[in-house]
Amino acid sequence: GDQEAGEMGLAAVPGRQAAFRQGLAAAVQYAPPLGCPRIHLMAGRVPLGADRAAVACEMETTFIENLRYAAGLLAQEDMIGLVEPINNRITDPRYYLNTPHQAAAILEKVGRPNLKLQLDLFHCQIMDGNLSRNLETYFPLIGHIQIAQVPGRHEPDSPGELNFPYIFELLESLGYTGYVGCEYAPKGDTMEGLGWLRTYWESRGLQHGGTNKAAE
Repeated sequence: GDQEAGEMGLAAVPGRQAAFRQGLAAAVQYAPPLGCPRIHLMAGRVPLGADRAAVACEMETTFIENLRYAAGLLAQEDMIGLVEPINNRITDPRYYLNTPHQAAAILEKVGRPNLKLQLDLFHCQIMDGNLSRNLETYFPLIGHIQIAQVPGRHEPDSPGELNFPYIFELLESLGYTGYVGCEYAPKGDTMEGLGWLRTYWESRGLQHGGTNKAAE
């Protein structure tokens, strides 16, 4: 959408279906050369001045319509579409899709196997907490994980609410084999800020890069 006009994605915004499809077509064109098999289909914001409850039904209908269209187009390229709940308590008060529960309900209504949940644990913790149970409950729907410490949205080993070594072990026990996206703001230098990852690898008996020492 038009970020300068305050848009944050278009998939659930009534009246912007044509622009959504145009943006999706461009994304599908760029993704394969970049080796990117997944595209985040951003829901968008509740229109300025509108009451969330009053437009909820129309926005859900628009979202489902656009997601079904996107699923068909992405299937032709063997790609996955992702929907991400973004918290409306801190990050974006007007964002339409807020919780994994809402996202799961919409994905069920859409009913397309190549649409998945992009679960950002930062947003999930702020909106609902209960991360262990939510990861277990929604694991079959998850297509991508993102992380950041709460509430500062910095490195996983920065002070905050989340125990990331426990969360990583839980993801492994659930059988998660996808990427974990580090969507946080480094407190300082990016490379120095990755020290948490080196420490985590060493705690698991791994070399830098995730190679098992015993195997070598």
